[in-house]
Amino acid sequence: MYSDAVQRALDSIEAKPGNRVRLTKAGKAYEGILLPRPDVGDEGCVVLKLSSGYNVGIEFKGAKLERLGEGAKLESFPLGKVAPNPGLPSVSFVSTGGTIASRLDYVTGGVRMAMTPEEIFFAIPELADRVNVSSVSQLSNIASEDMGFRGWQSMAEAAARELNSGAEGVVITHGTDTMHYSSAALSFMLLNLTKPVVFVGAQRSSDRGASDAFMNILCGASVAARGDFAEVGICMHAEPDDSFCLFLKGTKARKMHTSRRDAFRPINCKPIARVFPDGRIELSGGAHRKRAQGEVAAATRFEPKVALVKAYPGSLPEIIGFYSSKGFKGIVIEGTGLGHVPTQTPDGKDSWIPHVAEAVKSGMVVAVASQCIYGRTNPFVYRNLRLLSGAGAVHCEDMTPETAFVKLGWLLGNNPPEEAKKMMPLNLVGEINPRVRHDEFLV
Repeated sequence: MYSDAVQRALDSIEAKPGNRVRLTKAGKAYEGILLPRPDVGDEGCVVLKLSSGYNVGIEFKGAKLERLGEGAKLESFPLGKVAPNPGLPSVSFVSTGGTIASRLDYVTGGVRMAMTPEEIFFAIPELADRVNVSSVSQLSNIASEDMGFRGWQSMAEAAARELNSGAEGVVITHGTDTMHYSSAALSFMLLNLTKPVVFVGAQRSSDRGASDAFMNILCGASVAARGDFAEVGICMHAEPDDSFCLFLKGTKARKMHTSRRDAFRPINCKPIARVFPDGRIELSGGAHRKRAQGEVAAATRFEPKVALVKAYPGSLPEIIGFYSSKGFKGIVIEGTGLGHVPTQTPDGKDSWIPHVAEAVKSGMVVAVASQCIYGRTNPFVYRNLRLLSGAGAVHCEDMTPETAFVKLGWLLGNNPPEEAKKMMPLNLVGEINPRVRHDEFLV
């Protein structure tokens, strides 16, 4: 809100944000679009967007305001108005929010989820020459840190519905921070998958000139329309520039940088393919299933009372008892190295082993992944690993902690605990490699 003095002056000339105004002060005039005042800064300043495109704040004291006109209005793009092109492969788009659906918010000065899918498509005219956008749905418009298992369920149901209705593939626009959780979840939830489901996002909001959103969408649409894959995967920039994207297996991908455009990397495997802005797709050696015929089923039951806990030097094992007391059904421990937890502590009091054994005895499934990210866990190399395994913990092979967390929640949602425990170290959808090769590190 502007100060009372500024607001009174604006009310007197019936000026609101979006109107064109002139502010005259000390013999100098400023003309531009009146903007809402940011949450931070001097409430006695009037904020204008000048014709140059820059914003300026001018102290109102001693100034005169005039309203010049209505100003410009943002164009709107109602759902369902994407032009069809039935001569091309049909692809369905599902929007959930994230930076890819964001633009600058002049109220807060930050970026917020504010765009519909059509606003994004409007900036990508090449898309109409690449695919037939057969369906557009907006499940949510949230930041990915707010995504949870209910969002995964909605996405899985929407993807199955679209694939069974004739779409050659589905593109899901999603925030990047937790995209690898969602891609893992849909990898498990979509049974008998016969076509690609492609997650795309952006590290730069779609209203910025340096946005990576448009190339990611174009490349993701190419995979969905023509890729010979029956995989849930992530399609994002491979390099900081706009050379090509990588299509990564949904259970073997991870966001590895907070802000770079090439933030996503394959973990313990090779990328499935390189995807170029012109639509070319080149296989990169990553294992994948090929397109097939048949109905896709969505098995979306999920046990929300599963925790992801990090072991670290001096970490107290009481955290396991806390989750057990809250009725949690499973825990994935991010162990050190090959899957270690504090075991033979100097004072003998902070060993995790008896707490793990007690939790397992109570019926909880305790799984162990490695916080190293690359490589695999092993329950046998060291004595401490054998003690942890003997306490009933199950090691998660070469799964990332995030994939292990999602897998355990999905297994517990669909199976009794003992069955879920037996299935954790089994390869269900390509989340476990029988062997990790040396050339699959930092690909």
